[in-house]
Amino acid sequence: MSEKVFVLGGEQTDFQRNWTKEGKTFMSMMREVLDDALEKVGISYDEIKRLNKENRVAVFVGNFDAEQYANQGHLGAFLTEVNPALFGVPGARYEAACASGSVALDAAITHIRAEDYDLAIVLGVEVMKTVSSSVGGDFLGTAAYYEKEAKGVQFPFPKLFGKLADVILERYELKEERFMDALAEISRINYANAKRNPKAQTRTWFMNKEHAMARGGANNMAVGGRLCITDCSQVTDGAAVTILASKDYTKEYAKKTGRKIDDIPRVKGWGHRVAPITFEAKKQESVGDKYILPWTRQTVKDAYKRADLDVKNIDVFETHDCFTSSEYAAISAFGISEPGKEHIAIEEGTIDFGGKKPINPSGGLIGVGHPVGASGVRMMLDLYKQVTNTAGDYQVKGAKNGLMLNIGGSATTNFVFILGK
Repeated sequence: MSEKVFVLGGEQTDFQRNWTKEGKTFMSMMREVLDDALEKVGISYDEIKRLNKENRVAVFVGNFDAEQYANQGHLGAFLTEVNPALFGVPGARYEAACASGSVALDAAITHIRAEDYDLAIVLGVEVMKTVSSSVGGDFLGTAAYYEKEAKGVQFPFPKLFGKLADVILERYELKEERFMDALAEISRINYANAKRNPKAQTRTWFMNKEHAMARGGANNMAVGGRLCITDCSQVTDGAAVTILASKDYTKEYAKKTGRKIDDIPRVKGWGHRVAPITFEAKKQESVGDKYILPWTRQTVKDAYKRADLDVKNIDVFETHDCFTSSEYAAISAFGISEPGKEHIAIEEGTIDFGGKKPINPSGGLIGVGHPVGASGVRMMLDLYKQVTNTAGDYQVKGAKNGLMLNIGGSATTNFVFILGK
């Protein structure tokens, strides 16, 4: 299991689109994003056929809840609807709530490391604008312990991450005004970064610090405790593809495309931990620990250990900012600050686009959008862009190593990957 895993590239859909209004389904999304990804990477469907004859290629689909949003399960088999070249190719759907894209990545990486396949197509997809926001909020509640935390609760997840904000304030004895100002700055940064990203959902939206701080009014309504609309990620239709390969295939690919293998990034480290599913159990377990989300921190440490790297070696981060409070907690989990001192890193500009440790130059879930099953795959794609210097207007100068954190539920399922040359 020592085989190296390389990332050849990929593509995402424009997260601003409403596919239902276009009269299109999740199948349309899968077809378009896979066609675009293969073209971008330079792999043809004939090449897929060739690899399939030798059982060297597989497809991994990340999706959270097509059963409810689209009345359809068994998404792993729907790649056969994309192109006949995918007939016979092994494919399956992977689910871990908002970390569904990452569990698909993890399965693909594991199969390549085990030398089962040479090429792995990872496709994350979610169609969410098929229902109203209140119905969709109830669907998302199944990523928590539905009977205990979400049943009969309007918009359960803002309330759960509002509780995280409460615990941060209480445990670290922070001044509320300073803490809330830090959350507003997280929102401002993500929206500002998204304006540089041509595929971001909010790239044309208005947002500034003053708006993010004006909580509780008609333009920024409260949705969960202290959290308001500007603290939330978006409801998004979208898909993303990332293509992974073994070292042997990457050598073949590099020769065909004229690239140098040293210029193609590889997965250097990974972590996967699962915390107690209810937020209350997480809160109780973490009493006495300096980290409120100790299993998130441990996932990061596992990835650092496997990569033989530390926070000082990471040039760019993509994190799961489903809410500003989750990004706030991630700052110390990464090691950028000590627990309870995250606000200082924010105030000093450390995580801003031009800072020492930029977080979410893409715009993150708040700015890019959050098609649940696709977010982990999109994060990996953005790390690829950063470390290959192909991120365009949101390129972090000199990025060599990138880290992504993708979580499912209220920081229940935690995945971390480190990508670099």
